[in-house]
Amino acid sequence: GETDGAFTRLTNLSDIADTLDRDVEDIHRTIQATLGTNGQLTESRGRYNGSFTVADFESAIDEYVAEYVTCSECGLPDTRLVTEDGVDMLRCEACGAFRPVEKSPNTTQHHTQETVEEGKTYEVEITGTGRKGDGVAERGNYTIFVSGAQEGETVQALIERTSGTLAFARPV
Repeated sequence: GETDGAFTRLTNLSDIADTLDRDVEDIHRTIQATLGTNGQLTESRGRYNGSFTVADFESAIDEYVAEYVTCSECGLPDTRLVTEDGVDMLRCEACGAFRPVEKSPNTTQHHTQETVEEGKTYEVEITGTGRKGDGVAERGNYTIFVSGAQEGETVQALIERTSGTLAFARPV
């Protein structure tokens, strides 16, 4: 990212899109939503209103990769975005798994109000399984790992610890 007065430029946006095999417009929209700003896309560069660090862009791109590129089953990036019955799906070419994409780049904003706080209990739907066998749920921007929970269950999860956008919970 290069700061230019009231703007920050991401000069290698098309290279990132090529590497991820995704549409540069989608990545640009997701970065805008994640950073909570407006911007312009010209050729291979994104220009965003405000001053942002390289870490800000890395974090926004990491979120994009987790939602729109990485297979939730095998963890590989060998996926395609497809639309089936009007639903955006991520289909893995490596293991054959597929899942709906949780949030489209245009609707990220309304998810950000949902917070997760330590010591509080939330009703969550377990939508996946983590590497250690824990149930995985999403709430706003948070990924919640619920020990002992199974995919498909809806559980009351007591948040024991948070770290960034990760939360660790146990069913109650």
